[in-house]
Amino acid sequence: MRLTRSHIDAMLQVGSEVTLPEDVAQHLLRVLRLEIGDACVLFNGDGHDYDARIVHLGKREARAEIVAARRIDNESPLRITLLQGIARGEKMDWILQKATELGIARVLPVESERSEVKLDAQRAAKRLAHWRGIVLSACEQSGRASVPEVAAPQPLAQGAGLRDGRGFILDPLADASLSSLRDASLQACTIAIGPEGGWSPRDRERLVAAGYEGLRLGPRVLRTETAGIAAIAALQALRGDLG
Repeated sequence: MRLTRSHIDAMLQVGSEVTLPEDVAQHLLRVLRLEIGDACVLFNGDGHDYDARIVHLGKREARAEIVAARRIDNESPLRITLLQGIARGEKMDWILQKATELGIARVLPVESERSEVKLDAQRAAKRLAHWRGIVLSACEQSGRASVPEVAAPQPLAQGAGLRDGRGFILDPLADASLSSLRDASLQACTIAIGPEGGWSPRDRERLVAAGYEGLRLGPRVLRTETAGIAAIAALQALRGDLG
């Protein structure tokens, strides 16, 4: 039987006991109906899965004992950063979820000239916490034991400078295509995807100035919720671990 994996923000060590956070305890004990002695799997993002068993159930807390640790080696050899123009609501959630499942290493949410979503400091903090929760849930489901970084929302002018490796802007008219990367040395890259309204001319100038180059991913213009996911999957198949 496949055991549900649960993220816990705590140091985990074989032989120790850990108090389960309320949301994890609720899911394991009330939804999955685990009891004392039942097994579960915990992870904290350090690259390991920790086999555990429930050892205490109380009205106010539940504890689990860590019985074994297993190194999880399922991270892609290609480190992909997604620089994503902030999209509305469920679109952004979907992008983060699927990008995590496909093996993204980092997400840089950026505000651009055509962004339809405008976040003040308070809303930005709430959205960041929500986005990180989406990523954690996707790690739980997909079996990843390393959690992708989700940076705080920031202006494109700032986020563009955080490029990791080669930077790409999807452009159906670009000279370079995926096939041109087949023999290139590529260990890390950053894909820049605009919001619903796309990148403005000034946005593109900023990206080009920061070292981004055009990349053709077919002849059609893709929506923001499609473009990044398609590019990640294609790059993973070409140079990562989906081939």
